[in-house]
Amino acid sequence: MSEQVKAIGVLTSGGDAPGMNAAIRAVVRTAISYGLKVYGIQRGYAGLLNEEIIEMKSISVSDIVQLGGTILYTARCPEFKEVENQKKAADICRKHGIDGLVVIGGDGSFQGGSRLSEQGINTICMPGTIDLDIACTEYTIGFDTAVNTAMEAIDKLRDTSESHERCSIVEVMGRTAGYIALWSGIASGAECILTSEEFSGNVDKIVERVMKRRAIGKKNHIIVNAEGVGGSQEMAKIIEHRTGIETRATILGHIQRGGNPTCRDRVYASAMGTKAVELLYNGKSNRVVAYRDGDFVDFDIQEAAQMKKGLDPFLYHMSHRLTSIPDRDMEN
Repeated sequence: MSEQVKAIGVLTSGGDAPGMNAAIRAVVRTAISYGLKVYGIQRGYAGLLNEEIIEMKSISVSDIVQLGGTILYTARCPEFKEVENQKKAADICRKHGIDGLVVIGGDGSFQGGSRLSEQGINTICMPGTIDLDIACTEYTIGFDTAVNTAMEAIDKLRDTSESHERCSIVEVMGRTAGYIALWSGIASGAECILTSEEFSGNVDKIVERVMKRRAIGKKNHIIVNAEGVGGSQEMAKIIEHRTGIETRATILGHIQRGGNPTCRDRVYASAMGTKAVELLYNGKSNRVVAYRDGDFVDFDIQEAAQMKKGLDPFLYHMSHRLTSIPDRDMEN
């Protein structure tokens, strides 16, 4: 074991994601199994600057693996971009005997972790975000639960849309990334999927799709719209005016962040939490835990930050193929 690491802290930063509690549990219990002290830092980097630090035991994380949200709470902290606050945070860590830190959050949280690493605090980051927008990893904690929540909501909206012979626009989260829209749209059989990566803003094509489906007898229409595209309410007005079909917009919002995490989010978050502690135990720092090609691996934070990620081209083109209407259907 590295002589420097005797006690570690764990915090959650940025937006909450289902599975964060499973990750916290794994960090705490793995660290204890290695003979390390563990401290929970409440409310992210803001809580670190305010010294909201509590010692955690194995019992501290009992019965939390099934809970959504984060028992350590979370907050955004723009002040942490300032070097003097980064130095202050490192001094606070040393004051409490914390020489290793696990940060669970998104890419912004990773940059904070990298700055702490520069200040001499061994830091390992874990991808906790429902957006699936971190390029170095094929999985982020919370995405699986969020996309299942969106899918189930869309299924329910389909029922009421069929009853009223209505068109429904469903806006899902994801910031500027379209993964939740793409996956939930495919899974729910949406007639149209709009993502900021691919949508040109041409509403005429959406109107044409809706009209074609109505012409072949389709009674309801589901359009999944990514948060990065937005404008769902205005889009609904345009479609209704142009088609004469009653159109409603539903913005799912933060229900996608909540709820009991899926089995995958519980297991993968636990694996990532264990991996993070193992890296600290072996003297590593400035690393991001990732899942790639069926294995849990790690990357340098700055290397990970430079990676680019787009929508899976196969899934994107598949979604278009599955929602297109063959000419022979129109002829019939």
